[in-house]
Amino acid sequence: MPPTSEIRPFREIRPFRESDRDALRRLAARAGEGAPTETLWGHQESEAAVYLEPYMDREPESLLVAVADGNLVGYLTGCRDSTRFPAESERIDRAIREYRLFARRACMGFFVRAMADTALMTLRRQPAPGDFEDPRYPAHLHINVEPRARSNGTAEALMTTWLDRLRATGSPGCHLQTVVENTRAVRFFTRMGFTPHGATPAVPGMRVDGRRVHQLTMVRSL
Repeated sequence: MPPTSEIRPFREIRPFRESDRDALRRLAARAGEGAPTETLWGHQESEAAVYLEPYMDREPESLLVAVADGNLVGYLTGCRDSTRFPAESERIDRAIREYRLFARRACMGFFVRAMADTALMTLRRQPAPGDFEDPRYPAHLHINVEPRARSNGTAEALMTTWLDRLRATGSPGCHLQTVVENTRAVRFFTRMGFTPHGATPAVPGMRVDGRRVHQLTMVRSL
């Protein structure tokens, strides 16, 4: 990487290659730094099994990477039809079982809070976060950019390339999910044409500076 504090403007947006796999895993471990969702339950490998590995394995043609100075500095994992892809809740459940997360001390606090939050929300009849299904917005995405590559057009280029691909395939729309408290991400998605959709339920287990965070679904028609 360049020795300066910021990455120079990106040079290339291209499709994922199998040879990118290890570098992309390393990028995923550092790309969310500083965001409220930097880590969910404190175990990077299992989180990658939810938000990165399935896309490399099941729909690699919809995975885009940003390259600067020969290094990966950002990526977008996409899915053109969410009904043909394992739901996020299914992927989380599988990761919990596979990595025995309830037995890991570093993850225990998250899951204890999640169970307590879920019980309280059920008692109060409050809405819970969940998977999104709407035929108007069948595609979805996750995007991550290394901190030093932010604010230089990398994220915009990834998103624009993805939306152009969706239009070329005739997709009617796209959705994504973030958290209300990630104001930087919300501003970016708004600038890219996404708008809030539906309720903003609290996310069980998650805290930022000791406060609850809330799921935000955003959509864009194409």
